[in-house]
Amino acid sequence: MTDADVRRVAELARLTLSPDDVALFTVQLGSILAYADQINEADTSAVAPTSHPLAAESTFRDDEPRPCMDRERALANAPDSGAGLFKVPKVL
Repeated sequence: MTDADVRRVAELARLTLSPDDVALFTVQLGSILAYADQINEADTSAVAPTSHPLAAESTFRDDEPRPCMDRERALANAPDSGAGLFKVPKVL
């Protein structure tokens, strides 16, 4: 990571950086990218791709039908209700 790289990223993000900031971010971003390269070196060939880290395990309960909550109980703590419904402000 060079000073020019940091200035270019700052320009894309529409940030104004002082020379001290450029020097600081050059070191910090360089460290971050070095760490990312280190992570990329890990052998993941034996790891199956997943859409969720816990997809292989069934962490979710089965969806089983159950009785609905009683309407009066559902509306008991509503700040405003009427005709058996929740009343909410209009949003347009």
